[in-house]
Amino acid sequence: MTNSHKRIDAHLSSLGYCTRSEAKKFLRIFELCVKEKRVFDPSIKAYHDDITVNEEPLDPENITILLNKPSGFICSHNDAGSLIYALIPSRWNRRNPKISTIGRLDIDTTGAILLSDDGALNHKLSSPKSDILKVYEAILAVPLKGDEAQIFASGELMLNGETKPLLPAKLEVLSPTHVRLEICEGKYHQVKRMFGAVGNRVLSLHRVSFDGFTVDDLKEGTYKIIDYTKK
Repeated sequence: MTNSHKRIDAHLSSLGYCTRSEAKKFLRIFELCVKEKRVFDPSIKAYHDDITVNEEPLDPENITILLNKPSGFICSHNDAGSLIYALIPSRWNRRNPKISTIGRLDIDTTGAILLSDDGALNHKLSSPKSDILKVYEAILAVPLKGDEAQIFASGELMLNGETKPLLPAKLEVLSPTHVRLEICEGKYHQVKRMFGAVGNRVLSLHRVSFDGFTVDDLKEGTYKIIDYTKK
């Protein structure tokens, strides 16, 4: 775990509390302490773990978040509309490095998505070779025919525009129009395209978990900080 030693204003600006030029004003308004002693000089150096703001520890130096995404939110920094970053504290959006989503969920897809300022972790988990297990629940337009589980598990299903068949996927039937699907790839609109390939259509899609991190205990639109290093 990091515990960097640097100026107070550098800590505050990198974590999004304020800019370096705003640090003096921040220290007048908020009670920032180093080892329980209040500090007013932003040039003082201190270890991250020794600093509190209004008796609360500083935000983590590196942060990874599990969020239960609601429908209608876009996984982008720049698009118009409701952005997923509006669901996290505003200061986290001012962090340097910037927090970004690990992969994306469609605007109408809900459920588990990770956000992190760890570029190496983001690259690793977003890679097509990562083989990260993702679990989805889907509501379908028409009842299953009965052979879908076998087709998905075969490792032979080819989607339009792809040059290789999909890896085997596990389908659990919860009802004729309600299923749970486990996949370890992240191709564009993969779940929707898989059901399209067998003559069905997904009406709603919810990602239950990403690499073992589940949103079962999170209300829609809420999040929690996770420690990916403990996986």
